[in-house]
Amino acid sequence: MQTQLQSYFINHLRVFLSSLGRLYQFPGPSAMTIAVIAIALALPAGFYVMLKNAQQLSGGWDGAAKLSLYLKTNTSPDKAQRLVDKLSVHAQVDSINFISRQDSLQEFRNNSGFGEALDTLKTNPLPAVITITPIINELNPLAVEQLKQELAALPEVDIAQLDLQWVKRLIGIMSIVQRALLILACMLGIAVILVIGNTIRLDIQNRAREIRVQKLIGATNTFIRRPFLYTGFWYGTLGGTLAWILVSIGLSLLSGPTQRLAGLYQSEFELSYLSAAAGLLMIFTSVSLGYVGSWLAVSRHLKDIEPGQ
Repeated sequence: MQTQLQSYFINHLRVFLSSLGRLYQFPGPSAMTIAVIAIALALPAGFYVMLKNAQQLSGGWDGAAKLSLYLKTNTSPDKAQRLVDKLSVHAQVDSINFISRQDSLQEFRNNSGFGEALDTLKTNPLPAVITITPIINELNPLAVEQLKQELAALPEVDIAQLDLQWVKRLIGIMSIVQRALLILACMLGIAVILVIGNTIRLDIQNRAREIRVQKLIGATNTFIRRPFLYTGFWYGTLGGTLAWILVSIGLSLLSGPTQRLAGLYQSEFELSYLSAAAGLLMIFTSVSLGYVGSWLAVSRHLKDIEPGQ
């Protein structure tokens, strides 16, 4: 039993290495096939990384979504401060700022140009304001609207204002891009299967005489199929690895200009690269596509080759 297992694994290892050696025997066609696979995989992977960077960059724009709570004029400073302390620990509040009635009046005086007119007023007409930077949930932007309704119901709050329209538009654009990226990835995945399948088909036709001889001496379809499946495995592995390298090189070329542009806007944004987990997932996907493409090609064309033909 142990000898049979050793023979089984040795045979698989031999076919595993010989299929790689066969690619090395034909470097031109093999390199072209691997390059096509790499480009087909690098395109959606590169767009995926750029989308993630765009989402990371847009995360810094969330601060533009301000929820303003205008307190009632009869709210005392102590009561307003207690409300600020209560809201600062809210799960959906990122940061909070309190502007007293005196500060509101002073800010209006400095920016409006009606300072002399304000001197004629006996009382301060401006309310205290609490400005809140909410935590934006990309999957549920309406949660901020629910937060607004919740805070508007507080007894100290007179008016609650929130401009959420730009957030909805941004998330809508991101959703469209994600859907388009998924469609692109599926189409290019099918293209990889077709490329590998066509390459394996040509290999089967070139080795038709060898396959007939193998069938004449009693070789099973599983035995004959094995080297072609390993060939698809190598195409997927090498193509996925090259795609990872291409994406990394492309991002490296964009890193310098991106940092210079961020510097002009006084931003510390840095371009994120394809993570190790995402890179390994891309290689695994490439190997799976290679295996599927080779399996389909072998299943379709191997049965057409018989010793009597």
